[in-house]
Amino acid sequence: MAKLVVSKFGGTSMGDADCMLRSAEVSFRQGSGLVVVSATSGTTNDLIALGKTAESQAWPESEKILSKIQDKHNKIAQDLKLPADAKAKLETLFEEMSSLAKGMHLLKDCSVKAMDTLMSLGERMSSVLFTEAMSQVLKKHGSAKSAELLDVRTVLRTDDQFGKAKPLTNDVANLCQKNLSFLREGKKVMCTQGYIGMTEEGITTTLGRGGSDYSAAILAEGVSADVLEIWTDVAGIATTDPRLCPKAQPISEISFKEASELATFGAKVLHPATLLPAIRKNIPVFVGSSFDVEARGTWVRMDVEDHPLIRAMALRKKQVLVTLSTPEMLYAHGFLFQIFKIFNDHKVSIDAITTSEISVSVTLDDSTLLNKNLIKDLSQIADVQVEENLALISLIGNNINHTPGLGKRIFETIPDINVRMICLGASKHNFCFLVADEQGPEVIKRLHACFIEAGIEEMA
Repeated sequence: MAKLVVSKFGGTSMGDADCMLRSAEVSFRQGSGLVVVSATSGTTNDLIALGKTAESQAWPESEKILSKIQDKHNKIAQDLKLPADAKAKLETLFEEMSSLAKGMHLLKDCSVKAMDTLMSLGERMSSVLFTEAMSQVLKKHGSAKSAELLDVRTVLRTDDQFGKAKPLTNDVANLCQKNLSFLREGKKVMCTQGYIGMTEEGITTTLGRGGSDYSAAILAEGVSADVLEIWTDVAGIATTDPRLCPKAQPISEISFKEASELATFGAKVLHPATLLPAIRKNIPVFVGSSFDVEARGTWVRMDVEDHPLIRAMALRKKQVLVTLSTPEMLYAHGFLFQIFKIFNDHKVSIDAITTSEISVSVTLDDSTLLNKNLIKDLSQIADVQVEENLALISLIGNNINHTPGLGKRIFETIPDINVRMICLGASKHNFCFLVADEQGPEVIKRLHACFIEAGIEEMA
C-alpha cells in the first residue's frame, strides 16, 4: 500500500494558472493522494460582496461582480487550455452563481443558508481548474496516475449550523471508508474542495472563514492519512509575525500542544481547529510554502526533540475584556456556572479568564460578539464592565507555569506598559496578558528581542 498524503493549498496557491501548475508540481513531488484546494485568492470576498449587493442594490451592480468572478476563472481556464468537458462544468457553476444571485435580488434576502451555497462556488470552481492543472503535470512527468475531481460534499458531512458548520466526524470517517478507500492503491490523485460540506438532507454548508485547513484535517483523519500538508504563501511557522519583527525565526518543528496554543491565540498560519483531527489520529502536519518548496517549513508532531521555554509568541488584536462583579459570588457556588451558561446560550466563546473573590474577568475576540442581549443577561446576575481596544499577548513554550522568574523577566522587559490582565497556570504551554491595542506590536518586539533573538545570539 502507498503512503497516503493529504495536501491542502490556500487561495494564493490558486491565484492564477501558473500558481495552480506550481501547486500541482508540489503535489506530484510530494506524492499526494488527496489534494484539497481553496477558492482562488479574493474570490470568497467577491462572493460575499455579490450576496450583499444582490440583496440590497440594483441588479447591474451584481452583474459587475458576476463578470469579475467569471472573467478571473475564464482567464485561468484559457491559460490552462481547459478541455471541453471541464469547461462545461465551469459554465454550469457560473449559471448556478448567477441564478443564486438573482434569487437573492428578487427576494431581497441573503440568508446564511443561501450564502453558504453561494460561497461554496469559490472552491467548486477552483477545484475544476486545479484538476486540469494536476492532470497536465502528471502527463508531463509520464505518471500512470490520473487526476480526478471529487465533490467533497459526498464525504464531508456536517450539521446544519450554516456559516460555521461542524463536521460529523464519525459520518465523515464512514463515508471516506466507503468512497475513498482506493486512495491507498496510489493510482489516482483526487482533487477536492476545502471549506465546504453538506448536511444529511443534502444542503451545502461552509465551515467558516479559514475552514479549508480544518476540512483538510478532517479529511486526513477520515482517510487515515500518513501525513497532512498545509501549503500556503509563507515558509512554515515563525517565532512571531515577521511583519512585526523582521528578525522572526522559522520554526523547524513544534509540538501539537504548542501549535494549538499558538493558532488559538493569534498565529495566522494555521486555523485553530486544524490540529484537532490530526491530534486524534496522530497525523504529522507539515506547513510549507508552495512558492518556495526548498524552504524547510515546519513539522507539527506529537513528540519533538527540542522543548524551549519560549518557542514563539502571538498578538491577537481587537480583544474585549468583560468584568463581572457581585458580592453574591463570595463563598457562593454555581455563580461561574451561570456565567458560562449565558455565554453558551449566546454562542460566544471565552478565550482567557481570571477570577477574584467577588469578580470574574473574561476576554472575548472582537467586540462584535458583544450583543445587547448578552450584556442584558449578564447584567441580571452581576455588575458588568466592558473594555475594548485591547490586545492579547501570548508567549508559547514549555513548562511555563513551573519556571521561576519568568514573570519577572517578562515584565521587566515592558516596565512602562500597563498590563490589564494576566492569565497563567491553566497551561504549561502559555502565558498571556492584555495590553492596550496600540501597544501590542511594541510589546511583541521587545519580548521577541528578549526571549528569541537574545537566545539565538547566545547560541551563535
